[in-house]
Amino acid sequence: MKRCILFFFIFICAFSQAQDISKQKQLDAKRTSKTPRIDGVLDDECWINVPIATDFIQIRPNPGKVETKDRRTEMKVLYDDVAIYVYARMYDHPDSVLHELVSRDDIGNADFISIIVDPFYDKMNGNGFFVTAAGVQFDAKYSQVGDEDPNWNAVWESAVKLDDQGWTCEMKIPYSALRFSGKDVQNWGLNFSRRIQRSNTQTFWNFVDPKVNGFINQEGLWVGIKDIKPPLRLSFSPYISGYINHYPVNLPGVKNTTSRFNGGMDVKYGINNSFTLDMTLVPDFGQVQSDNRILNLTPFEVKFNENRQFFTEGTELFNKGDLFYSKRIGSIPSYYDYSGVGNDKIIKDQKEAKVLNATKISGRTAKGLGIGIFNAVTNSMETEVEDAQGNTRLIETQPLTNYNILVFDQSLKNNSSATFINTNVLRQGSAYDANVSALLFNLNNKSNRYFVNGGAKMSYLRGEETSTGYSYTFRFGKQSGNFTWSYNQVYADNKFDPSDLGFFTNNNFLDQRIGFGYNIYKPGKWYNQFESWLNLTYSRRAIPAAYQKIGLNGGYWVRFKNLWSAELDVSWDRKSNDFYEARNGQLYHTPENYGISLYINPNRAKAYNFGGNIRFFEQQLFKGKMYNFYFFQNLRLNDKVAFGLDLNFNPSYNYVNWVTAQGDKAIFSKYDRQTVENSFDAKYTFTNLMGVTVVLRHYWSDRRNKEFFILKPDGNLTDYAGLPLNGLDRNYNVFNIDLIYTWQFAPGSTLSVSYKDAAETYDTFYTQRYGKNLGNILNSPQNNSLSVKVLYYVDYLDLKKKRKKS
Repeated sequence: MKRCILFFFIFICAFSQAQDISKQKQLDAKRTSKTPRIDGVLDDECWINVPIATDFIQIRPNPGKVETKDRRTEMKVLYDDVAIYVYARMYDHPDSVLHELVSRDDIGNADFISIIVDPFYDKMNGNGFFVTAAGVQFDAKYSQVGDEDPNWNAVWESAVKLDDQGWTCEMKIPYSALRFSGKDVQNWGLNFSRRIQRSNTQTFWNFVDPKVNGFINQEGLWVGIKDIKPPLRLSFSPYISGYINHYPVNLPGVKNTTSRFNGGMDVKYGINNSFTLDMTLVPDFGQVQSDNRILNLTPFEVKFNENRQFFTEGTELFNKGDLFYSKRIGSIPSYYDYSGVGNDKIIKDQKEAKVLNATKISGRTAKGLGIGIFNAVTNSMETEVEDAQGNTRLIETQPLTNYNILVFDQSLKNNSSATFINTNVLRQGSAYDANVSALLFNLNNKSNRYFVNGGAKMSYLRGEETSTGYSYTFRFGKQSGNFTWSYNQVYADNKFDPSDLGFFTNNNFLDQRIGFGYNIYKPGKWYNQFESWLNLTYSRRAIPAAYQKIGLNGGYWVRFKNLWSAELDVSWDRKSNDFYEARNGQLYHTPENYGISLYINPNRAKAYNFGGNIRFFEQQLFKGKMYNFYFFQNLRLNDKVAFGLDLNFNPSYNYVNWVTAQGDKAIFSKYDRQTVENSFDAKYTFTNLMGVTVVLRHYWSDRRNKEFFILKPDGNLTDYAGLPLNGLDRNYNVFNIDLIYTWQFAPGSTLSVSYKDAAETYDTFYTQRYGKNLGNILNSPQNNSLSVKVLYYVDYLDLKKKRKKS
């Protein structure tokens, strides 16, 4: 009988715990009249008798498991008229707490604690403030679909301490870093998260179920916030920068060494409680990391990552519908006009257009209407050419250009939304203009288990000739639970072109995909997490209708108990009709191909860790084979010093692709290719506010043509029998060094020193052996630059207080 009673109580306790996990947690808000010192020492009187948030629940490795007493977390939150204050006590063995020093907005190999707030409590948008055990700050903005925007930055305070009970943290988050309403009584969405790095354990105060789609929608509640008013949000960040650049042009009248001095300002202004204006005037992006350029043999453009902060921070509204590729503004303009060059020799060609100014206005009303307005202006670009008589002149190849985006995004029930977005590119003079509009929708059922989304898009190009194109997307499926599935259809006619401000490789298609996934989030005997997927794709040309491609891919991913992970991918593509490879619209029958890939990732908490992948692909035509061997290793000597080395070897044999045109005929070749990419990075972090990083990268890729073919009208290849084709081999090398020192000498204010070395060679003959290519690129002309930039953050309210005191 006693045993039955014992089992009964165990059952009741387990059931109660399950109920507590699923129930939304609440924390009562408490106002303070005394401001805590932000020093990481939790001895301020104001923290006494403040409600405690504890009993955090794992999202991994064991979803639903409540933290143990010896590893428990205790959080407190206070507020006053100017800020919210956070108290955090993380119990742990002090020697087990990992605290690698890294630069701001990075986590590294460290434990962290965070607070995530949703001031409008719409369960769609929020802001996260993270602090590592080394005192490094990381902040992010979260959108309704759970996407994290780590490029969003705010100015706030934090401090940490390690002691014999684990570690502690205090934060001060001023209201100027947040957007919220002016209601007398408010309830905010709230959650806390903690990571214990050595065991890859992450917990949340309010349980975040990995089987449920979304993150902010699984938040807790901070209730009873009274009588707080949004402050005037106005800040200025003026900067000055200086550059010295050396490139051995060695031409009469052209200086090898040049210098320039820049100055400008960033402005952030809170228009009202919900909307913010961000403006950059005469910006300087010369210190961002160099693009990883490659030898591109495809008919499509290469997409590069955006590293300029203004174009990455707070752009979630403008990224709706995939119509905004920010590198179009300045870095990679879509329009060049070389019609005036003729047979003249190009002496100097600009690679980027100078951004004169850029402005963003974004926010969301109390009724859930998000509004975004973006505008940027780039200066004209000029190319210097020389005629046969040695006379030089400048030709405008890119006119003064204005870029605009307008977005209306209405939040609906159940994490749903409806969106209108318009992008517009206006060029000075006779160059054409471009306009793209889209209507989008995203609907979820009440449990967030099923969804349907899609949209209709229209592009309009206006110049000497006008062109109007159309596209749509439609997708539905199941997005929550262990088993998920979706169906996706995308259509674009042969005139749809959003590439003037977006990234778009090709049009004229009707693509369909059905995908299935099955994920296990509860640990098993030998794994912590398991994922699997299977996708079937089918593509047709739209106008005139024709079969293009059918393919199948699937795979597995597993995280083991030792925190290593492995992924296996397999793919198969049937013989296809390719209307793009020939570059003239002609059909090319691509061969059947298949591939298999294995990826291995280590436990990155280890001081030395390594991993990589092995991939193999085969084309049925000529038994073409491609291999990829990638290996990386990382070494942390201590919390301040770390090194990384990446080695990538990618050989191809007997592959077939387009190589050149001969009149209206497309010439293909069978070729061998080697690609070797090596990169080395190192960092030394002096403090959580100061550090230096260096990245060295060498990329070598070639193309060695073995046989040539003519593409026949039926899409097949026949042997080429014309005049010898010379100068069609490729040998491309890129070498970069990026050395950057940064010091945050005051909140929001930085001093940065950057040294860059860049070299690029592009030859039409093959140079054997990697060592010889490396030697050649190192001995080629190097473009060296040294820059210093000082940016100073000025908050208007702080400035006003200082004036009153004086």
